[in-house]
Amino acid sequence: MARILVADDEPKLGNVVTQMLQLDGHEVLRVGGGQEALTALGSGRFDVAVTDLRMPGVDGLAVLRAARALPAPPEVILMTAYGSAESAVEAMKAGAADYLTKPFSMDELRMRVGRLAAQRSTENRTQRLLERLTPDLVAESPGMKAALGAARQVAGTDASVLLLGESGTGKSQLARYIHYQSRRAGSPIVEVHCSALPETLLEGELFGFEKGAFTGATQRKPGHLAAADGGTLFLDEIGEITPATQVKLLRFLQEKTFVPLGATAVRRVDVRVVSATNRDLDEAVKAGGFREDFYYRLNVFAIRVPPLRERREDILPIADRFLASRGLPAEKLSPAARERLTDLPWQGNVRELENAVERALILAGDGEIEIRHLDGGPATATANGPRALLVEGFSIDALERELVFAALEKAGGNKAQAARLLGVTRRRMYSLLASIQGARDEDPDAPP
Repeated sequence: MARILVADDEPKLGNVVTQMLQLDGHEVLRVGGGQEALTALGSGRFDVAVTDLRMPGVDGLAVLRAARALPAPPEVILMTAYGSAESAVEAMKAGAADYLTKPFSMDELRMRVGRLAAQRSTENRTQRLLERLTPDLVAESPGMKAALGAARQVAGTDASVLLLGESGTGKSQLARYIHYQSRRAGSPIVEVHCSALPETLLEGELFGFEKGAFTGATQRKPGHLAAADGGTLFLDEIGEITPATQVKLLRFLQEKTFVPLGATAVRRVDVRVVSATNRDLDEAVKAGGFREDFYYRLNVFAIRVPPLRERREDILPIADRFLASRGLPAEKLSPAARERLTDLPWQGNVRELENAVERALILAGDGEIEIRHLDGGPATATANGPRALLVEGFSIDALERELVFAALEKAGGNKAQAARLLGVTRRRMYSLLASIQGARDEDPDAPP
């Protein structure tokens, strides 16, 4: 079903068109002239507008131009009894989706309206999907506003983008934002964490390989470049790749072609490359660890993502958004806790902030998050600022044990998820569990 505007100064034809479209299930607003059509367009949103070309006062071309100037313009079909090549060309140049010469069959009109309505429905669904996929980045601070503005500006191009900034600042989110704001949004974005794979595996993952290309290659596997065809390849931690892989990626950036491992045929793909690093690549180039020509290919358009300590205006909005993602109001944070959040240095940036709020939620339970929950346990501050643990009845081991088991309970016993909630590695999580078990073995009367 579509919302349709019908504008015609001939009552009989206008009524017939309206009734036929209503029988097809559309919601139709009928007006008797061009001025009324302009008023309707200004006060409501339509998917399709069907308008007569010749109307007294405001004609169909004026209605068309007004419709096309709207932020969400409807598709426009022009009807006229004065069909001519010149008027058809003028209408199409002005942005009309279709053109019908009277007399026309109602079936023809219904078919054309139905086609445009289906097209608009698909576009609306796609737009809603893209809006859900596009990261909702907090940008209250001047530095983040500048970064987001630059991302929005470059998104409409195919230029390679290099995102610079410390770990945990949100570079991967900004990469996804660029992708979903670009013409490639309907195609995939493929993310590769370069530092997580050794050189031998990274090359195969990027370029793909043929069966028998190396020991263990029991079947053909397309690489990430092939998977990203038409879309975006996001290379995270690009500063960690070896010079040999840099050469092969340089060739791809120059020619948009590559050869899978074990293959002879050259493959061509249409892929935009966005990369990110927390390293100073200028220094790496000077030290000889990073190829200068590869760096310039990546660095067509650079965006610096500022650390959280330089964007204090964003701290509370990020915390509130994190709480909202858990179905919790901003009031879950006490006024004192909110003030503490803005005072902390956040060396781990957004990632550290979200982990801290997650841990505080575990400690606070159903209650309000207070300063002591953000500090990891009962705590206060001295007049000089450093935190001081309350000594009476307080045990570091007991707190650590309480945190571990609270995280396990919240994660349903999943140790990997519990480790993420605590902001520690899985190895550290297993070490904590082993330490707790060891303490129990030594002291069977220790509290559970």
